[in-house]
Amino acid sequence: MNIYFSGSIRGGREDAALYRQLILELSKYGRVLTEHIGAEKLNEELTDEQIYRMDMNWLKECDLVVAEVTTPSLGVGYEIGEARAMGKRIICLYRPNTGRRVSAMVSGAPDIELYRYTLTEDAAALFATLLKPPTS
Repeated sequence: MNIYFSGSIRGGREDAALYRQLILELSKYGRVLTEHIGAEKLNEELTDEQIYRMDMNWLKECDLVVAEVTTPSLGVGYEIGEARAMGKRIICLYRPNTGRRVSAMVSGAPDIELYRYTLTEDAAALFATLLKPPTS
């Protein structure tokens, strides 16, 4: 299974370490196409157009989108919208203990799976329930 992980980049990198942990957990269930989202330092040599094309290709290639939506991000919202238009399964993760609220466009969409969690361990348990590990 190809997994597209989405998290805030330009909207704020304070969750990069958390993204790294979530990506590590997701890699138990398939190939995470967007591992770079969890990197401490991102490649800034690409143009915006190159990033757009690369991300759109990965979205087309993926079987599942997992988006961490606690930190508001125009890019993450755009990716979720594109994934919906492509008919992809979308799992959104949200940490309510941050004091932020999830956009109604995410929480109100009937075809988006929205799950609250607090710790990475909670997300790992959620993945274990929702996803199947690859068969050899």
